[in-house]
Amino acid sequence: MPNDGIVEVGSDVYLVPGSSTNWVIVKDGDTATLVDSGYPRDRERLLASLAAVGVAPSAVTAVLITHAHNDHIGAAEYLRLAHGTPVLMHRAELPHARREFLHQVSVGQVLANGWRPGVLPWAVHALRAGGTAHIPVVEPQPFPEEGGLDLPGRPVPVLTPGHTDGHCAYHLPDAGILITGDALVSGHPTSRRRGAQLLPRMFHRDRARALDSLTVLEGLDADVLLPGHGPVLRTTVGIAVEHARELAV
Repeated sequence: MPNDGIVEVGSDVYLVPGSSTNWVIVKDGDTATLVDSGYPRDRERLLASLAAVGVAPSAVTAVLITHAHNDHIGAAEYLRLAHGTPVLMHRAELPHARREFLHQVSVGQVLANGWRPGVLPWAVHALRAGGTAHIPVVEPQPFPEEGGLDLPGRPVPVLTPGHTDGHCAYHLPDAGILITGDALVSGHPTSRRRGAQLLPRMFHRDRARALDSLTVLEGLDADVLLPGHGPVLRTTVGIAVEHARELAV
């Protein structure tokens, strides 16, 4: 599997573009923290990206989940079953990951927005990539402690609800990096906008809360932002949030 597109954004921190969704590898020697894991059919690409940066799947210390949509948890259960990798997320996201319910854009919402540029091609891709597959994480775990986690990169979970109830960003304070997931993105196939932005309205469980969560991000010290969709943003969080707010009006 080719590994074109992997971007080393800091020392041992890599942004990897999947078929439509990014994941992040944070290395420490031959171990790593993996943040998100793409669509179900991105699995081979994900495994290839680990190999490309010198990490065996069994050496992934944990999978951190920003939120439990199918395009972010696609390989999480595979890693848990195959290698015993813990899959960690905010407590509010656990039942979502177990698929006790599913807060994800519906077919009806997609059809209602089908006239918008890019929506139908994106929907076809999402279906082919496993966007509607039933892939619960059977035993997701909450973060074991408050503050920085004892994992490669010492990531600090930052609760940013709105896209889903338990959405989390992950701050790497020592590296000046913020992994924003879908709380703040830099592009999407259904958006014609460029730069820092919220996802289109149909993708959020509660768009008002998603806007409020930008305030939480705004106070963090980082000048490299790694979104769940779109390219790396090399700017301060404050500037990115200001741009996203302007586009959201």
